[in-house]
Amino acid sequence: MSSIILFEDIFVVDKLDPDGKKFDKVTRIEARSQNCDMFMHLDVNTEIYPMHVGDKFTMALAHTLNLDGTPDTGYYTPGRKSLADKYEYVMHGKLYKITDDTSGKGLKAELYVSYGGLLMLLRGEASHVSHFELDQRIFLLMRKL
Repeated sequence: MSSIILFEDIFVVDKLDPDGKKFDKVTRIEARSQNCDMFMHLDVNTEIYPMHVGDKFTMALAHTLNLDGTPDTGYYTPGRKSLADKYEYVMHGKLYKITDDTSGKGLKAELYVSYGGLLMLLRGEASHVSHFELDQRIFLLMRKL
């Protein structure tokens, strides 16, 4: 299963809509991870998955939901067990931009992923995100703790 999950950490929500509310049903959360010291902006459909300042959640990025690691077909198969069964909120998107920042201490990297228009920025040590590739399809999985 560890080969399915490309990144996983526990995050705490620091701010909601730091640049102001843009959409009725979407909230941009600003969160920081506890173990890898990663920073994240993430758009969440808060009509179906409400988020609040101080919420703690685990967030995983995976290349497939199939437990055997096979690529995702894009079709839902009722009754089939998947990685999504262990989480409460799942989105599927595409990594559209990767940047490296060599200024300052250490090598920092930023990943930009679009989940059907809901955006994610994940910033931190390059070593935590070095195995991601441009145009890669990625599942985001969340579960509150």
